[in-house]
Amino acid sequence: MSDLTLRGLHKAFGDHVVLRGVDLSVKNGSLLALLGPSGSGKTTLLRTVCGFERASQGTIEIGGRQVESDEIYVRAEARRIGYVSQEGSLFPHLSVAENIVFGLPSQQRRARHRVDELLELVGLPLSCGDRPPHQLSGGQQQRVALARALAPSPSLVMLDEPFSSLDASLRAETRQAVADALAHAGATAVLVTHDQSEALSMGHEVAVLWDGRLIQIAAPDVLYRRPVSREVASFVGEALMLAGVAEQGSARCDLGRLKLSDPHASGPVDVMIRPEQIQVAVEDRDRSELAEDNRCTAYVEAVTFYGHDARLNLRLEAAPASALAGGLAVYARVPGYRAPAVGTRVRLSVDGEVVAYPH
Repeated sequence: MSDLTLRGLHKAFGDHVVLRGVDLSVKNGSLLALLGPSGSGKTTLLRTVCGFERASQGTIEIGGRQVESDEIYVRAEARRIGYVSQEGSLFPHLSVAENIVFGLPSQQRRARHRVDELLELVGLPLSCGDRPPHQLSGGQQQRVALARALAPSPSLVMLDEPFSSLDASLRAETRQAVADALAHAGATAVLVTHDQSEALSMGHEVAVLWDGRLIQIAAPDVLYRRPVSREVASFVGEALMLAGVAEQGSARCDLGRLKLSDPHASGPVDVMIRPEQIQVAVEDRDRSELAEDNRCTAYVEAVTFYGHDARLNLRLEAAPASALAGGLAVYARVPGYRAPAVGTRVRLSVDGEVVAYPH
């Protein structure tokens, strides 16, 4: 497999600009998750890298070989890129084995080249090879599509939201199988998705595309804990924004004085807190669980129960270090088994560092 490098990539359809100077590098053998809202340019970027669309400006290199620039254009079929679409796009009149070898030379197709190896790689029984695709589940069909993409030993594998049509339980199982197969094959891959949990759980790095621009590329934990903007913070998971004042490495807000992950900010700020950072203790039962400083009291107004966790809508009774006299609405995530009842008086504190965005 090969690395991928984009420099100054632009793409426009007439007067409509979709990609605006994208610079991106994907390391050999790694999986990059390309994350962004609908209309951000994700699919256009994928199609341009694959050669399905011609870039308006910029260069594309795969394994050090330039496949596109102002002077060079290598056709899609010569770029050696494996492509897995959202639907899988298997041929219904061909068996699973025939689908896997479809893009290979005729001699290898007749010999069912690497079919057993690839079925095993994607976690399917060898008996699937002679079955038609419609006899497989949606998740199994996506694994066959991956096996077909890997069959010609491509330089790069591109996955275009391949799990979006699957139900929740099948999606998680198929994600893991695909991630394991790509890792075992040593594949360099780009996963295009709008699903934050998918990007964070699968990507070695996550790149956020926003209005045609890459605004942050980072490891999943860094992206989640230290998003570069309010927009990224709110898009990648839930984010509570509170007005505050930053000084000397901390920020004062309605939930107390909180330590900043970036101590350079100062003056009026918006403090970003993840809801799971808010520690909730029932006033009487859990008094000893929270430190005496940097805590406040609130009442539980609503509980949304998800099983493994619950979302609490809270109304502050008192807001320390704030111009407000109380009554601010906030929300928190707690383990489902610890969710207090509506009307319960609780104490709140914030665990860990927070991020501040200057006004």
